[in-house]
Amino acid sequence: MRARHALASAVLVTVAACSTGPSPANPGAVTESPGATKLLTIGSAGFTESDLLAQMYALLLGEAGYSTRIQSVPRREIYEPALESGRIDVVPEYAAAFADWLNAKVNGPDAGTVGSPDLARTMAALRKLATPRGLTVLEAGKAVDQYAFAVSASFAQGLGLTTLSDLGKTKLPVRLAADEECVQRPDCEPGLKKTYGIDITAVDPLGVGTTRAKQAVQSGRDQMLLTTTTDATLDGFGLVLLADDKHLQNANYIVPVVNRARAGGEGVTRALGRLNTVLTTADLARLNEQVDSQRRPPKDVAGKYLESKKLLPESGD
Repeated sequence: MRARHALASAVLVTVAACSTGPSPANPGAVTESPGATKLLTIGSAGFTESDLLAQMYALLLGEAGYSTRIQSVPRREIYEPALESGRIDVVPEYAAAFADWLNAKVNGPDAGTVGSPDLARTMAALRKLATPRGLTVLEAGKAVDQYAFAVSASFAQGLGLTTLSDLGKTKLPVRLAADEECVQRPDCEPGLKKTYGIDITAVDPLGVGTTRAKQAVQSGRDQMLLTTTTDATLDGFGLVLLADDKHLQNANYIVPVVNRARAGGEGVTRALGRLNTVLTTADLARLNEQVDSQRRPPKDVAGKYLESKKLLPESGD
């Protein structure tokens, strides 16, 4: 998730596929029945987690009889229109973040948020925005990648902290290592103060889940850092997450989004839905670590995981 907040620019390579979705000038003009195209292009946003999810989608669709190719497009501003037009057929997305992005696209940058901590409400808002654009949002699974807050394990143990509410009750001053935007976002400094009563005395602008932020908390310079629920490197720094027990964060569950005309059929839905039965937030964190720390190729990591969950036959290597 960290890379989703600072994605580099990229130029979309046009995929040789017919455009059967709605035209940008008339996004509601979707007349085709849900499609069953056998050659599908899967979009990846170009960071580790998105690459892993795209590879898992490709493998599951391949097992179901589809031919697939993966297109790396590191900006939502580029891959979402390609998804609408049918140049991309499937992308892994994040429910609350995508709902808010579409809302801003449709209703302007000051439209506010439609994502919420409630998954059902978030999915309803997302589908209301996506459907007129020729997109189908498939069901969310168990895995969620959202902002989270970590402290040193010794700090948590010494004070008996397991939740953000516990920290708020201590009334201790807290320096927070985070990104610069944290001071304005309702899910960061303002929310920590309002929802949990945490005394944030300063925001140390070290980024989201960066090594520098972790080292600052490890050393005691800061008491807490902003990271994500799928950050698998916390143990190595002696850090632990505090549970968001009052649901400050929105429901950023992982959801496949497909071009309805080309990939909205039951076969795609069924194939990708198999991942929902197994993939958890903890699983995703471990898979991210295998790619980022162990330098294993995303396709290999994705394949081995699906084999371990009996979603693919064992390769034998």
